[in-house]
Formats: sequence, structure tokens, C-alpha cells
Amino acid sequence: MAAETAIGYGGDGDAAEVGMEREAAIQALNTIIQLHFEKILEKKRDVDAQKKELWRLFQLFFLFLAVVLTAQMGSSTERLQCRHCWAPIVLLSLGHLVFYVAVAQILRCINGFKYQRRCHKLTLALATDRLKLVKLRFAASSASAGGNPPRLLPEDFEIHYQEPPESYLGKFKRSWAMHFGFLMCTFGFMVSASVVLLCF
Repeated sequence: MAAETAIGYGGDGDAAEVGMEREAAIQALNTIIQLHFEKILEKKRDVDAQKKELWRLFQLFFLFLAVVLTAQMGSSTERLQCRHCWAPIVLLSLGHLVFYVAVAQILRCINGFKYQRRCHKLTLALATDRLKLVKLRFAASSASAGGNPPRLLPEDFEIHYQEPPESYLGKFKRSWAMHFGFLMCTFGFMVSASVVLLCF
């Protein structure tokens, strides 16, 4: 079948056969373009859903921090003293650890969806350029007087899955570093606040 496709535009076929094979090639490229466009929209919806989940997780985390601080501020000095500061510190450590694991899982999903969406965008761009090239070749052949229809090979409308360069992964590392730095700053602030409230 591939051999037939490759020699289908040799120049000796009739116009009807050439037109049918031309439309088949264009239809194949249009199908690829439609498929990757739908995948891009699907991955975008997945990213948006994960971002909403991340925002909800941040809200719960800040609520947890507020409850811990309020409990320390509202407790009497007889019940909680400086020697008891290990209790809220351990509680904060566990809370930050659970929060980090949950955020790491969500970020892994978000980064994965973003990477897949980028791959589909690159593949979509390649398929669109290939479709334009095929149409231009047929248009140029039709415009030339007595020109033979161009010969199309399978690789002219076979689109391979594209992947971004290694440098694209740097944005994911920066996102990880930003969230980890935020977590460390929050943990340091909460521990310091607990020590100040209970010991001073």
C-alpha cells in the first residue's frame, strides 16, 4: 500500500485518480491536525483541574496554620509554656510534610500534562506546516501550464510525535524550586512564631 501511495503521482495516472489521492493525503493531514488540537484542549482542561485542586490544597494548608497559631495565642500560660514548644513544632513539621507530599503529587501531574500539551502543540504545528506545503505544491503544479502533478511520498503526510528540547524541562525545575522555597519559608516562620509565642 505504501508503494502504491509513493508511485501514485508518477505522472501517467488520469486526473481523477490524482485528485482522489491528493484529497486522501490532505484528509490524512487534517485528521492528524484535528486529533492533536483536541488533545491540546483536553490537556488544558486537565491542567486547569489540577490547578484548582492545588489552590484548594493551599487554602486548607493556610487554614491549618491559622488554627495552630490561634490555638497557641489563645492558650493560657499555665497550660502551654516554653518547654512545650516541641508539640506545635512537631505538629507543624507533620503538617508541612503532608502538604509537601500532596503538592509534589499535584505538581507532577501538572508538569506531565503541560509536557504532553507542548508535545501536541509541536506536532500540530508540524502537521499544519506539512499541509500548507502539500497544498502549495499542488497549487504550483496546477498553475504551471502542462505541469505534471507532484509526486507525494508517505513521509510527506506521515507526522511523527514531536517532543520539546531539554531546555523546556527547566521551567518545571523552577516551579519545583519555587514551591519548595515557599514551604521552607513558611515552616521557618511558623516555628519562629511558635517559639516567640510560648517562650517570650
